[in-house]
Amino acid sequence: MKTSDAKQRLIGAMIDALQRRGLHGSGLTELLAAADAPKGVLYHHFPGGKTELAVAAIEVTIARLCDSMEASMAASGDPGAALMIWINGAQKRLDGSHYERGCPLATIALETTADDVAIRAALARGFAAVRDRIATGLVNAGYEAASAHATAALLLAAYEGGLLQARVAGTPEPMALVSAALLTYLKLQRPKEPDHE
Repeated sequence: MKTSDAKQRLIGAMIDALQRRGLHGSGLTELLAAADAPKGVLYHHFPGGKTELAVAAIEVTIARLCDSMEASMAASGDPGAALMIWINGAQKRLDGSHYERGCPLATIALETTADDVAIRAALARGFAAVRDRIATGLVNAGYEAASAHATAALLLAAYEGGLLQARVAGTPEPMALVSAALLTYLKLQRPKEPDHE
């Protein structure tokens, strides 16, 4: 067993656990069993234990989200179309899990307390990185830089909220409603075509 493989399995097990039950609903024994890793391997890679593993899972999730958004923008070049690719992908994953696995970021964010300093800091960095990627995509598509960050914050909040509502309702309807509203908003904000005389 390669230690790098064990590390990746531990992070994968934590992401899965966060999606299904959250940080506090997942025991260390369960995580180790899911990762097929002994406790010593956990503390070798993550001396801070479960908290440090959760931070690593947040960072990997953020990297995947950012990569997914960039791929969506590269595939379409249009923020509205990219948003739909992103949302539809999340909805398919949620539906494929029978509405058991939500966004691991939202799940852990909702259960943190002021004592969870490292986890909250990782989440804050992560959400900021996602907003920055969205804002950059908007600016590159011609949207006003002055409002791009506010629009990015709205898009991310709506995405997370729609996903959360769809998960608890067990239906894609909330995500469909959010998608329609966001597309309308983006159309209203769309840069005007230059006048040609």
